[in-house]
Amino acid sequence: MTRSVQAVAYRRPSVLESGTGGQRLGLETSEGSTPSGAVEHPRFFAGFLTSPQQASAALLAVADVAAARYHQPQLRASLDPVVTGNGDRLRFESFSGCGGVYARLDVLEAGLDGGEVGHGTTNVDVNDPLREALSRIGAEDPLHLRVGPEELAVTTLDGPVVEKKVPLPDRWLRGFAEAQVIAAGFDLRAELDAGEAVRFLRSLPRGGRSGAAGPRWVVPSGRTLRPTTRAVPGAVCLPGPERLVALQRVLRHATALRVYGPAVASGAAATASAWEVLLPGMRLTLTLSPDAARGFSGEGGVLDALATDEAAADAELVSVLLAWEPRIDIADLGAASGLTAERVRAALVRLGTSGRVGYDTAEAAYFHRELPYDAQRVERHNPRLRSARALVGAGAVALEGAIGTVTAEDGHVHRVRDEAGVLSCSCLWWAKYRGGRGPCKHALAVRMARRGAAAAQGTVRTDGGAR
Repeated sequence: MTRSVQAVAYRRPSVLESGTGGQRLGLETSEGSTPSGAVEHPRFFAGFLTSPQQASAALLAVADVAAARYHQPQLRASLDPVVTGNGDRLRFESFSGCGGVYARLDVLEAGLDGGEVGHGTTNVDVNDPLREALSRIGAEDPLHLRVGPEELAVTTLDGPVVEKKVPLPDRWLRGFAEAQVIAAGFDLRAELDAGEAVRFLRSLPRGGRSGAAGPRWVVPSGRTLRPTTRAVPGAVCLPGPERLVALQRVLRHATALRVYGPAVASGAAATASAWEVLLPGMRLTLTLSPDAARGFSGEGGVLDALATDEAAADAELVSVLLAWEPRIDIADLGAASGLTAERVRAALVRLGTSGRVGYDTAEAAYFHRELPYDAQRVERHNPRLRSARALVGAGAVALEGAIGTVTAEDGHVHRVRDEAGVLSCSCLWWAKYRGGRGPCKHALAVRMARRGAAAAQGTVRTDGGAR
């Protein structure tokens, strides 16, 4: 696995302090992106949380996911959550060390009081002493939240900078990208009230590995969810239910549970799903990969967007129009950029590969944020994409109508068939996954070659139409 090491520096550790006005939670920020560019320690908010105990529990749940490896629970992960200020809300995001669980806490306008929310994205320090202090927050304790350094600390602090060396596997960044692509295909499948939500979630296993028994499925039944042994229309996959353990922290505060997933046919293979707990002024969402032993990084949903030069140019254009919106409007971006809605979506997918947009299932909309990663790493370290480019560059692709033939490095010839825009291949990858984890390298190479041939013949216009 390819890794890089990122130095995450804070002015001091995050702390929870007691004062005359109640508890004061100071979350320290590292270098982050803002509308003014990179800032060493941006400040996004200083005010009160309207539901302090609930917010503390939800923030700990996000930190739990950042510290967990559900596939290999004996190994502890260490990745500080990311916070984004979107003007009307704060979003805290994390990914599990195994790459299979994505967590996001949205503290909405109703959950914040007494301060303006800034714009930008950065890491926040959530250390062990802070976790212990947050777990002791009482129901009646007022809680003042500061995200970013205090003004005085910025000008007078002379002490050493607190620095962490965080190993960042490339699959984590790829996981962020794949999770937002997959979530964009979800619809709301069920909503349980507080009582049913608590009963259902408490009935799930908290430990062990359930993947060996095959994927679990649940289907809406009255006011609750009932288990089923196989996929049926309307069902939602619950892969590795023990991975929802972080939700246990907020169960007593939950007002509802919403479940999201893609449309499935009878007997369908395991899919990803999203589980959202509603809290006063907040939403806590866990998105699960299709298998407890399978991270999001290999799902292949972003490959088509990465494989086209058109999407790269479109993404560059769309990126300058983003303004840290909490809800990106596709139609408005299309009107401002002159691109079709389809091309705007493809551009957003590509921007998601560098962590520049995420997707909110509750609002069925993308949002702008800037993860602190190198924008070129996903493409550079995606093996199928690299292999496809190499095949095209070596002249290994031949096009014959709806059929493309690809001569692999080992001399084997693979046939790629185009049926109504959906590519299938004769290779073992396709036989194993049937497109369930994105296109194989041969299908990608054929798609690249077709686009190159169309551009050479002048049949593709820059506005997305055909000539």
